[in-house]
Amino acid sequence: MSEAFATADYAMRHWRAPEPGRIEFGSEAHKRAFCRMLLETHNPYKPAVIDWPRLSPQALARVTSLPIWDIAVQTEGRASIRVASFAETVTDPLLRQALDLDGAEEARHKIVLSKLVEAYGIPLAPEPEYQKPTDPEWAWLVTGYSECIDSFFAFGLFEAARRSGYFPPELVETFEPVMQEEGRHILFFVNWAIWYRRNLPWWRRPWFLVKTLAVWVFLIWERIGIARGLDGQGEMRDANFTATGAEQIGVDINPRELLEICLAENQRRMAGYDTRLPRPRLVPFFARLASRLLRDRRVPSGQSR
Repeated sequence: MSEAFATADYAMRHWRAPEPGRIEFGSEAHKRAFCRMLLETHNPYKPAVIDWPRLSPQALARVTSLPIWDIAVQTEGRASIRVASFAETVTDPLLRQALDLDGAEEARHKIVLSKLVEAYGIPLAPEPEYQKPTDPEWAWLVTGYSECIDSFFAFGLFEAARRSGYFPPELVETFEPVMQEEGRHILFFVNWAIWYRRNLPWWRRPWFLVKTLAVWVFLIWERIGIARGLDGQGEMRDANFTATGAEQIGVDINPRELLEICLAENQRRMAGYDTRLPRPRLVPFFARLASRLLRDRRVPSGQSR
């Protein structure tokens, strides 16, 4: 790893706001903090010059056989246009700058994936035309909360694949910045949601709450469809590679162990950022709950815990 790469990588993972003391949620200081976090931890790597490692025939066969690449590329394509569309509605200069960067990084993820499949000769289905959303705020909420779900499980699956050797170390190192960027994105989104809600007029807050709940219902319903492998038209679409599960990446691991890896990786990837910025809580909460329930079920009947 070159010194310049190591410096950029460290800066991407560690950041603290210069303001001392407590940061009041919803304040200008809060907005400055989560926007500057995203802007100042940007890693300027260029997908076009990534040196994709040469893989052994066995590793290449494992990577190319994964049924995730069409879905992953299209997901990033949709995310980039959704974030960019919402950014166009924002007049605050600092927030607009951060959102523009967020959208640009989502577009860069798509390019990274496209370069990966090109480097390894992975065929892709023709991409659809990505339409601008009619309701940019709804699309931004769907993208943000979707990433909160998908990134949490992606962190764990990526680490499980690394430990198992399913992904060669060289490929893991090459793709690692994309994974960390997703952590920055969900930290930015969660703090934006808190700040935005607190700055709404009181009479608009109930409607925003209803809209947020509707987004979660939509995402849960969507993931039920993903679990079945199909959408309403009988096609797999708009899913992250996390949806296919550990078995798709050749990792022999039970659900409780996977959840514990996800929790540990989520905490590790967030650890370097200012602790005064709230972290995503809902998905980790349910993951911890599920992990405890799965652990308790393993206790034989009649034995004390």
